[in-house]
Amino acid sequence: MQRSKNDVWVGLFVILGLVAILFLALKAANLLNLSFQSEYRVSARFDNVGGLKPRAAVKSAGVVVGRVDSITFDDKAFQAVATLTLQSRFMFPKDSSLKILTSGLLGEQYVGIEAGAADKNLGPGDTIGSTQSAVVLENLIGQFLFNKAADAGAPAAAPAKK
Repeated sequence: MQRSKNDVWVGLFVILGLVAILFLALKAANLLNLSFQSEYRVSARFDNVGGLKPRAAVKSAGVVVGRVDSITFDDKAFQAVATLTLQSRFMFPKDSSLKILTSGLLGEQYVGIEAGAADKNLGPGDTIGSTQSAVVLENLIGQFLFNKAADAGAPAAAPAKK
């Protein structure tokens, strides 16, 4: 009888440990959100979202204020439409602007909100008009190489005669 009691306790601790590991893995992979606060959704249009993914952070002043809910493509305007879920305790003016930023040089991308100065705040279903697309590293490198090649092909300035 004593042995079966110990087996039950060991089994419970093993199950509890597995649940804890699953919880930590989901939280670390940014697949689990345990926010019980009310939220509201806004949308924004970007010319290029780069590597932005759903569930990416939405930050203001370095503080996570929401998450990217979804990213779709508008085939009439040929733009990406990002739907953001913001926590209701963070209210931003209607003229706020969005930028797609990168954590570090090659880190994950997130949306940064820069608060505006309007009297009215964003509400559910509003669209943020002022956006700045992602900086794509490959485009920057290509532009740099193109400029260097153009500089190398330009004639050198003749030395000044005295």
